Amino acid sequence: MPKPARSTRHRKRLRTQAAQPPPAGHLPVFEHPLATRYATPAMLRIWSAHNRYGVWRRIWIALAEAQRELGLPISAAQIAALRSAADDIDFGAAAEHERRTRHDVMAHIHAFADAAPQARGILHLGATSMDIVDNADLMLMRDALELLVGRLAAVAAALEDFCAAHADRPCLGFTHLQPAQLTTVGKRAALWLADVADDLERVAELWAGLKCRGLRGATGTQDSFLKLLGGPAKVRRLERRFAARLGFRDCYPVCGQTYSRRVDAEIISALAGLAASLHKACNDVRLLSMLREMDEPFEAEQVGSSAMPYKRNPALCERATGLARYLVSLASSPLMTHAAQMLERTLDDSSNKRLVIPEAFLAADALCAIMHTVFSGLVVYPAVIDARVRAELPFIATEQVLMQAVAAGGDRQELHERLRRHSQAAAEQIKRHGRPNDLLERLRGDPAFARVRWDRALDPRRYTGLAAEQTRRLLSARVRPLLRRFAGRAAPPERPRV
Repeated sequence: MPKPARSTRHRKRLRTQAAQPPPAGHLPVFEHPLATRYATPAMLRIWSAHNRYGVWRRIWIALAEAQRELGLPISAAQIAALRSAADDIDFGAAAEHERRTRHDVMAHIHAFADAAPQARGILHLGATSMDIVDNADLMLMRDALELLVGRLAAVAAALEDFCAAHADRPCLGFTHLQPAQLTTVGKRAALWLADVADDLERVAELWAGLKCRGLRGATGTQDSFLKLLGGPAKVRRLERRFAARLGFRDCYPVCGQTYSRRVDAEIISALAGLAASLHKACNDVRLLSMLREMDEPFEAEQVGSSAMPYKRNPALCERATGLARYLVSLASSPLMTHAAQMLERTLDDSSNKRLVIPEAFLAADALCAIMHTVFSGLVVYPAVIDARVRAELPFIATEQVLMQAVAAGGDRQELHERLRRHSQAAAEQIKRHGRPNDLLERLRGDPAFARVRWDRALDPRRYTGLAAEQTRRLLSARVRPLLRRFAGRAAPPERPRV
């Protein structure tokens, strides 16, 4: 087919646009929304290219230092040259080397050697690419998990305050999204907090348990290091010193060319579990906002709708549920990557890890930032909550009314039938005619219930069971001890960026 004709003026306009620099902050390339809109600067720094390749250089320096201590011919001047050039990363030179070599690790070896030519001959001695890349990935995940521990501790602390403040306030509970028995506002939020506490503990366990891949060579046998050092004891000492320099107490006992991708799968599964927990809490807040019982914080100049000025939408919780769904969907990739690894190593993990691992952490970080804001600023409307309780309480109180009437000498079966008829008649008026609940008036007008003490039967606090006690027990026995463990690490996230 012939190409559609384009005017000379249109082509000239395109050439002019291409020659002009883009507006400040807007590049003529795709920019990931996790980076530009949602994640916090601290998490973005961890996964930045400068930090990643800076970690690679730290690993090369740690390798050279440990090898020198074990007697390999590496001079102090060569180590000093590497240290001096560690932060001088020429990304343009690295890109040019990669275009030539088609290998990212070799490209950065050349770029580092160009910056420290005195050490060129000893750089990457005995190592394979995964001695650098895998250890770096573990270090990046360790830093990101540590940041998330602090974020989650701050989220849990904000929610703990809310639960404590509202532990005793009765509210209508729902099962199947239908009115059920009463609970309390604090107990409902305690359901969210219990999940967040479990997520915090799981993420902290993964952070504390993360190990170094170590120095294992091309197939995990350490053969190259054995030949360099001449004995297994020296190889073990080399690896211990190397790992200690990178801040690890231990190494995984065995690996192929890579550490087991099960590690990635467990970490991202934990982040997906956190996402599911926060998604549930967000949906609850959204439903309660619809019922006008609760709102997420809303800023003075915030706009809910471009068409409906009165709208106050739960935008933060909606944003969080969208991010949570995305994070949950990422959990399948590391599992499939782990399953797909063949023999000592295949390369189909690399491109997937480059996408999934940083994005999962950025999404989890964004979720924590959003939910810290939400939980710190939840607005409760007691009048609406109390009105809904009063509207449903006559139905809920029928069992108490029945027991009091029986204790006063009534026939249980006859009283039950009367309650059934009155309740259905009142429900009919509500559903078909939109009238207020008149069950209480019906019962007060029935002589069979004349001896019922209505002040006791209609006290909402008599119908919340152990909700307040359960909430306080969760806080005292579970949440507060957990928060004390991480008191020095709690890191309230920056305010959500958009």
